Amino acid sequence: MNVLTRLWDHVYASQPAPPAWVVGVTALAALLLVLNTGSWRLAGKVITIAHEGGHALVSVLSGRRLEGIRLHADSSGVTYSRGKRRGPGLVFTAAAGYLTPPLLGAGAAALLAARHPAALLWLALVLLAATFLAVRNVFGALAVLVTAAGVFAVSYYAPAAVQAGFAYLAAWFLLLGGMRPALELTRRRRGSRSGLSDADQLARLTGVSRGVWVTAFVLIATAALALGTRLLIP
Repeated sequence: MNVLTRLWDHVYASQPAPPAWVVGVTALAALLLVLNTGSWRLAGKVITIAHEGGHALVSVLSGRRLEGIRLHADSSGVTYSRGKRRGPGLVFTAAAGYLTPPLLGAGAAALLAARHPAALLWLALVLLAATFLAVRNVFGALAVLVTAAGVFAVSYYAPAAVQAGFAYLAAWFLLLGGMRPALELTRRRRGSRSGLSDADQLARLTGVSRGVWVTAFVLIATAALALGTRLLIP
C-alpha cells in the first residue's frame, strides 16, 4: 500500500509553473517539428497513433466491435471495427480520428494549467498501452512501443523540470500537429487517394458534403489550439 501511495503522490503531484521561456521554447520546438518535412515524417507518427486510437476508442464506446489498428511507415493508418454499416456509431467513429489529437492537446493543456505534468505523462502511458493492445501489425507495435518507452523514461527517470518541459512539448505538439493533417485534407482532391479519407466516408454516411466535414475538422482543431494556447501561456 505504501508503494501505491508513493506512486499516486508522484503521479498526481502538483509542480510549480515552469519559467515563461520554457513555455516559449517548447512551443517553438513543436512548431518546427510540425513544419519541417523531415522531422514530421518521424514525429508525425505520434499524431497517427492518436488519430487511430481515437477511432478505436469511439468505436468501442459506440458499441462497435474493435478488430484492430494498423499503423504504416508512411504515417498512414487504418482502424477496423465491425458493426452496423450506417448509423451514429459509425459516424462518430469516422469523425473521431482528426478530432482526437487536437482535443488531446487541449486536455493536456488543462492538466498542465492545473500543474500536473507527471499525471499527463502517466495518462499518456495508459493510452499508449491500450492502443498497443489493439495494434495488429509489427511496424505499428514498434511505433507505439518506442513512443511509450520515451514517455516512460522521462516520467520515471527524469527530474521534475525535465518532465515539465517534455509535457509542455507534448501538449504543444498535439495541438499544432493535430492542425496539420486537417489543413492537408483541404488540399486533397476527391477521387484520388483522398477518396478514402475520413471526410469522404463521412460524406457518404451522412449526405453532408466533404467540404463541410473538412471545415469542421479545421475549425475544431483551431479552437483547441486557441484554448490550449490560452491555458499554456502563463
